[in-house]
Amino acid sequence: MKVGGISERSIREADDATAVVVVDQTLLPGRFVTARLETLDAAAAAIRTMQVRGAPLIGVTAAYGMALGLQADPSDAGLDHAADTLRATRPTAINLGWAIAAIVDRVRPLPSVDRAAAAWLAAREMAEAEVRACESIGRHGAVLLRERLAASGGKEPLNVLTHCNAGWLATVDWGTALAPVYRLHDEGAPLHVWVSETRPRNQGLLTAWELREHGVPHTLVVDNAAGLLLQRGMVDLCVVGTDRTTRVGDVCNKIGTSLKALAAHEAGVPFYVAAPSSSIHWALSDPAQIPIEERSTGEVSTDPVVPVFNPGFDVTPARHVTALLTERGVCAASEAGLLSLFPERIREP
Repeated sequence: MKVGGISERSIREADDATAVVVVDQTLLPGRFVTARLETLDAAAAAIRTMQVRGAPLIGVTAAYGMALGLQADPSDAGLDHAADTLRATRPTAINLGWAIAAIVDRVRPLPSVDRAAAAWLAAREMAEAEVRACESIGRHGAVLLRERLAASGGKEPLNVLTHCNAGWLATVDWGTALAPVYRLHDEGAPLHVWVSETRPRNQGLLTAWELREHGVPHTLVVDNAAGLLLQRGMVDLCVVGTDRTTRVGDVCNKIGTSLKALAAHEAGVPFYVAAPSSSIHWALSDPAQIPIEERSTGEVSTDPVVPVFNPGFDVTPARHVTALLTERGVCAASEAGLLSLFPERIREP
């Protein structure tokens, strides 16, 4: 994607291939600044403090963090320390654990001298795979958006409601939920995005910034305005991302997602979830087992007397999800639906 007309990614390798450069999302939308991550601890801190955020990007950053850790200590102890350090950063996004496990499995059989280079190559492959997956989600999702626009009987523009930020800032490039939006916009189709602000961290501001940079018409709304928009027929469809999707199609995403799904269900508005396979927890069928991150009370109130509960995520039941958009196509939010696209995940009896 582009910032000020210049192509950017949320994470890229430094020219000397000894560090990675990330967009510091804590400074957006006010300032576009990059940060250089040179160590395991720097990568862990970037994830923990939300300099980088979004499930796919967290996974890729963790993979590079593993490589940085192995540059300093490629021993078995160093490998285990890097994995433990990164796993402790944020609990909900499945991509974090998936990426760490992939690096560990890749490098543990290797001699210590070869581990850092192998981890670096694996992280690079992971980043490029995420870009391809998001581009593919964009192609498949754009078909749905075109169909919805054609079915509107000439009503323009197509009004899309999204929540949090599931654009290129949350991935590596393209984004998940925003990928179909960008593709349709680039084709010249008339559309408009309702951007839910997503309190208390207001990641919707990142979505608004992305859309502005790309020239996509949009309007920022407070979280609780979504119900009114849906009631009044001002939304044609909803599309959000996911931090963890169960094998049976339940979706864990940024807090507030489930309320929008309920309102969309009541209003008869399609509710789509863009779910790259890296965000699907194939071993989990019970959404109650998903660890829900509880964030600092200071994000909500600075008054120490006020009790605060600040969960970062909620779970939308599969029955409220119209369909999942994956890199392999669109499917029902169900085990059968997912397995129709990913038959290699079918368990042997």
